[in-house]
Amino acid sequence: MPVLTRLIPSPVVVDIRPGALDDLACVLADERISHSGKLAVAVSNGSGARLKERLAPALPGASWYEVGGGTLDDAVRLASDIKAGHYDAVVGLGGGKIIDCAKFAAARVGLPLVAVPTNLAHDGLCSPVATLDNDAGRGSYGVPNPIAVVIDLDVIHEAPARFVRAGIGDAISNVSAIADWELAHRVTGEKIDGLAAAIARQAGEAVLRHPGGIGDTDFLQVLAEALVLSGIAMSVSGDSRPSSGACHEINHAFDLLFPKRAAAHGEQCGLGAAFAMYLRGAHEESAFMAEVLRRHGLPVLPREIGFTDDEFVRVVEFAPQTRPGRYTILEHLDLTTDQIKDIYADYVKAIGS
Repeated sequence: MPVLTRLIPSPVVVDIRPGALDDLACVLADERISHSGKLAVAVSNGSGARLKERLAPALPGASWYEVGGGTLDDAVRLASDIKAGHYDAVVGLGGGKIIDCAKFAAARVGLPLVAVPTNLAHDGLCSPVATLDNDAGRGSYGVPNPIAVVIDLDVIHEAPARFVRAGIGDAISNVSAIADWELAHRVTGEKIDGLAAAIARQAGEAVLRHPGGIGDTDFLQVLAEALVLSGIAMSVSGDSRPSSGACHEINHAFDLLFPKRAAAHGEQCGLGAAFAMYLRGAHEESAFMAEVLRRHGLPVLPREIGFTDDEFVRVVEFAPQTRPGRYTILEHLDLTTDQIKDIYADYVKAIGS
């Protein structure tokens, strides 16, 4: 009898630990990544640029490209700049915007990408998606997974605390996203990829139930691993379903309705997840999620990120339009404006103000 398996797209190297950057040159020397040492390194003008002096002596064959922002134009410009360089691979060194630009540029020129994030703001560091600002607002573009991910926890300790906290919200939102996927399976017959769901759920639960905080290296290890696993879960399923449900629809609605006021991605996703859990009647789970988010300094009420209650009601009402064809608790309940107001008032009472 033949043994049937499937190939799972995933990095060939995942190095998450204090001091990991000290061995970056060894990782890049892997024949599967670079045989000549010719590398295009995309850096931000912030954290990535500060690390250039430290890393450049160990990477003599690298060319360094400073990326101004996280727009589609930036990514296309980067791809054009590196196209003629005959490089073996692209290295994205910096925050989420730089990683996404590097992912898009590497895909455009057909090179593997090595992701070296300097913060843990969201699960895009190892996902098959690049999120970039464009003329229409913000778009998501399919790209290959990074061939390697290197996360130095010493560097993460130095990152702005808000960005690391945002990653907590994004990881925890997996729990709500999987509940939405299971709902869609029950109601519409949408197929669930059990492996992708298991990976994403366990990643979210590991962060949700860990007693530590962002000052603890062991907690940062769990958080970094959870974000990497979330990206791999998306690769397994072939889309963002394992990590994106009503929580992310609410996040996208914030971004589209209030582009100049929107908070960090993970902050909005965490808030959206806690509210979505309440919507589906999982009140104890919602209260626990809100408690954990609060413990980490994350918002659980829109006023905590500068939005009024009425604006949040508008966000929830608009959210299903952000992902046509995706079935979540929002599509299932199909709430009116007045119903959203009433349920939100109950949510506020349940979690405490």
